[in-house]
Amino acid sequence: MAKIRVSVERINGYCNLPMQVGDYFYIEDSKLYIPEGKHICIWALQSMMPIFPILTVRSRLEDNHWVKKVKTFSCPDPKGLVQYRLEVIE
Repeated sequence: MAKIRVSVERINGYCNLPMQVGDYFYIEDSKLYIPEGKHICIWALQSMMPIFPILTVRSRLEDNHWVKKVKTFSCPDPKGLVQYRLEVIE
């Protein structure tokens, strides 16, 4: 099964948590791994969750499937505008 690394790529607004550029976490086998002493915004996580299962099987999808083009994800907070990079590690 694939591992997904989600990292903060940039912040185009104001994040009050605060998430910082370079913060990251992993999803693997339905488990969430967050580095010790770090955190993740539950609202951003909730908005990303529907795509995680699809990303883990993307190698079985057709070449032109839209999921294969997903590289970033935006925080749902219109004031925060945190951009997350999604990387599938096979």
